[in-house]
Amino acid sequence: MGIDVAAMAAKVVANMEKVIIGKRPQLALALAAYLCEGHILLEDVPGVAKTMFARALARSVSASFKRLQCTPDLLPTDVTGVSIFNQKTQEFEFRPGPVFAQTLLADEINRATPRTQAALLEAMAERRVSADGQTYVLKPPFLVIATQNPVDQEGTFPLPEAQLDRFLVKLSLGYPSFEEETKMLGILQRKHPIDDLQPVVTADQWIACQDAVREVHLDAKLVKYILDIVHGSRENEDVLLGGSPRASIALFRCSQALAAIQGRDFVIPDDVKRMAQPVLGHRLILRPESRLRKKTPAAVVTEIVSDARVPTVDRDRDVPAGKNYFG
Repeated sequence: MGIDVAAMAAKVVANMEKVIIGKRPQLALALAAYLCEGHILLEDVPGVAKTMFARALARSVSASFKRLQCTPDLLPTDVTGVSIFNQKTQEFEFRPGPVFAQTLLADEINRATPRTQAALLEAMAERRVSADGQTYVLKPPFLVIATQNPVDQEGTFPLPEAQLDRFLVKLSLGYPSFEEETKMLGILQRKHPIDDLQPVVTADQWIACQDAVREVHLDAKLVKYILDIVHGSRENEDVLLGGSPRASIALFRCSQALAAIQGRDFVIPDDVKRMAQPVLGHRLILRPESRLRKKTPAAVVTEIVSDARVPTVDRDRDVPAGKNYFG
């Protein structure tokens, strides 16, 4: 790889940790998704720094940032933009919406109506917006970070499976530990550290990292391991709808990115295992009887991964001591 992806990722993580305390594994998983040009769904309770997470990531890679607060009265044109009649020129002019930012935070996406949620689909999948017969290409690196609250479901519109599948990974930050929260209160005493956060990587460098990740080697045995896991999700007795071929591609690409972040130019089985939960967890639909037995997608993914036979790859012997984000 021409560019040092691990060094770039380490800079971004160190910079974000000035704002986000004690969430290094989640930061690494989010960067893996970002390096795959995928989108991130953050599902967590209010007040655990989901918005700060998105702002810190955008600032670290010098990307433009917009926040879209989703509500039931939000219209698709509030997302994509609208044509305004200019009386001076006697012509309609297109005013771009917030989706034209390089990093878009769609806050509480499940409070928007399905029609508005669908307005994000083309942008997320194609990285372009069609309006009034014109197609506008979104500026790379383009990233959508959507949040939703798993507790308060009143007045919400759950994301349909088709849109959930557009998110490469689903993550949860969770509450900080006692020590982490003590440190957080200390750094917040005078002002918020996000105000002084500076970029550490340029957008062009990050795009180069995204290109480099595609060159990470993945052994044929590991490709079969990925397919065993995804096909296992389709054949599991608790699963009504398993992972699609898009899930296979997502697990393939994310494993490459996670390897690159940790300083390797090849994937090992642990990369696949770590990415299985965030990639597959939100894509599985469980049978009603399994949900009644209190089965969760997370537990089912864990079972599927444990049932898949872990391959022995020759390169395992040559694993360098790279950056470890997972303790």
